Amino acid sequence: MSKSASALFLILAAAASQPAHAQVTVDLSKVTCEQWSGYKITNPQNIALWLSGYYNGKRDNTVIDTQELAAENKKLRDFCITNPQMPVMQAVEKLMGASK
Repeated sequence: MSKSASALFLILAAAASQPAHAQVTVDLSKVTCEQWSGYKITNPQNIALWLSGYYNGKRDNTVIDTQELAAENKKLRDFCITNPQMPVMQAVEKLMGASK
């Protein structure tokens, strides 16, 4: 019986010593241009892809022009450099128009 209890204790101790994986969520409506372009949240390309999907989804557009996506990403990056406190989603809407 004590061997079983010791084995159980070792298993529980090993499980407890594993690093916890934190779940991180981001409210993109609150991310500023500075945070986006400065890699403070994640790689800006990750967020740019999400933004593209979000706005294309709003337009029911399932076709993506990868060259246009790269050009829009560059425009957004340039805009964010001069407007660091603007929320990035507001910057996208200003650059791309309300329809996007």
